[in-house]
Amino acid sequence: MATSIPVLLPSSSIPRPPQLPHLEWTPKRYLSDPQPPPMDDARVLEQEMAAARQMQDGKAVKKTRPRRTVDFNAGMGRWNLLRKHRPNSTYVSSMRPAPPYIIDLLPPIAYPANSSTSLCTKFIHTSTNKIRCPVNVVAWTPEGRRVLTGSTSGEFTLWNGLTFNFETILQAHDSAVRAFQFTHSGAFLASADQNGIIKYFQPNMNNLTAWSGHREAIRGLTFSPDDRRFATASDDSTIRIWSFEESREERVLTGHGWDVKCVEWHPSKGLLVSGSKDNLIKFWDPRTGTVLSTLHQHKNTIQGLAWSPNGNFVASASRDQTVRVFDIRAMKEFRVLKGHKKEVCSVTWHPIHPILVSGGSEGAVLHWDLGGPEPTALQPVTQPRATLSQAHDSNIWSMAFHPMGHLLVTASNDHTTRFWSRERPGDATSVFSGGGEKPPEIIDMSGQDDEDDAMVPGFSYGGANKWWGKEEGDAGGVGEGGYVQREDVMMGSDDFIPGLGAADPFGGPGPSASAPAVAPKQSGPLPGQEEMWTADSRAEDWGNRREAGID
Repeated sequence: MATSIPVLLPSSSIPRPPQLPHLEWTPKRYLSDPQPPPMDDARVLEQEMAAARQMQDGKAVKKTRPRRTVDFNAGMGRWNLLRKHRPNSTYVSSMRPAPPYIIDLLPPIAYPANSSTSLCTKFIHTSTNKIRCPVNVVAWTPEGRRVLTGSTSGEFTLWNGLTFNFETILQAHDSAVRAFQFTHSGAFLASADQNGIIKYFQPNMNNLTAWSGHREAIRGLTFSPDDRRFATASDDSTIRIWSFEESREERVLTGHGWDVKCVEWHPSKGLLVSGSKDNLIKFWDPRTGTVLSTLHQHKNTIQGLAWSPNGNFVASASRDQTVRVFDIRAMKEFRVLKGHKKEVCSVTWHPIHPILVSGGSEGAVLHWDLGGPEPTALQPVTQPRATLSQAHDSNIWSMAFHPMGHLLVTASNDHTTRFWSRERPGDATSVFSGGGEKPPEIIDMSGQDDEDDAMVPGFSYGGANKWWGKEEGDAGGVGEGGYVQREDVMMGSDDFIPGLGAADPFGGPGPSASAPAVAPKQSGPLPGQEEMWTADSRAEDWGNRREAGID
């Protein structure tokens, strides 16, 4: 017996057979193979022009990629928003070591108790002058938008701090630039060179004045907290204090028995610290010119000094392969940092976290976390928190942190300026994983071009090919004021891997074709800068004989 089931749906929802079967639509596109999306006319035209150039020149067309950058604006915006909406003043959002949390990474100031967010161990970019020469000093402009470098050729080079490309170049001195510093207000720049000349510049690189301050090379320059005075250290064994506005010498500090290699003014007090070739660190009263204290801990030349941001500690870098940190409140040694295989050339503090970074003559950059536990009897030596054993091919003369602390720039004797940033959460070799220690033998090569030759970081490339496949034009002409008119005078390499040099930097005949690009690897100690960059070699490169002399 057939029974009908009542239909509860409305009659309009019940499908009915079509009245006209020949007009019924049935899908058929799934039966054909998938097709690529149509290309726009601009893309087609670009490919046709590239193919035409390839046929005309007989060379492969290199693919275009956007310039690598480290943009901190998003993190700062997110940090300011979080400060308004956080439940309490100490709240910080948790950071997890996974790639999805990269966009949540905040500036270092947002993590006051987490120093691992300030270890700048990720290689970003290499910037090199067309005329290659050692870079002696580097500094960020006060607003943090640009990087200024001073080289052995006497040139100032200004690099963009966001995209790391060349902006301008200026022949500032007639001899090697040895020291410069911006005033705390950011209104002026004072620089000193190998011949003892001191110059003032405005931020637009307009030269205001120049005079001879020392008989020999000036090795250090530092401003007082109120910018009214500055001090210079020279190879003539003296430290001189100058009135900035009057360009007048106020006092001469004598007491070192040999060349004074560095001098630093306390961030907030009337106190000077200097390091010399006589292995001594001296503290001075700039008002009276007397020595307040002398430290004898080092066994070789002190090459660099740096005050901590709070002014309680001073770090020293020496040729005895150690970095020592002194607490001036008790005037005693706070830490002894041993990790460099050769002499230590430079040292700098992180602006926010208790992290000290040192650069050595073997090309290594070591990060030391002084916020950790003090050494014990079981582990008497403090270990570096992160190590870049092959950051450069030669001595690292100068280093500087970005005012926000998320970027580090290093200047080296291998003629390059390199930028380093924080690792991203989730990176395989990140300081966010494995207890926050980066393996020393690994250098991140992410983002390098797959078409480049496969090379091993740390080994020089002895071939005669062009410098990493880049064809550089001739040097541009110099216009009024010493500014170079063509931007192609500089090389900004996104594809350069740290630790690699080239025997022929530009692959063409010329003055620099016969000179090696970087100093060769040596088993013994590296020679001094005057041996690696003599007057004869500079005469080949520029046709000018300039007096060299670094000890």
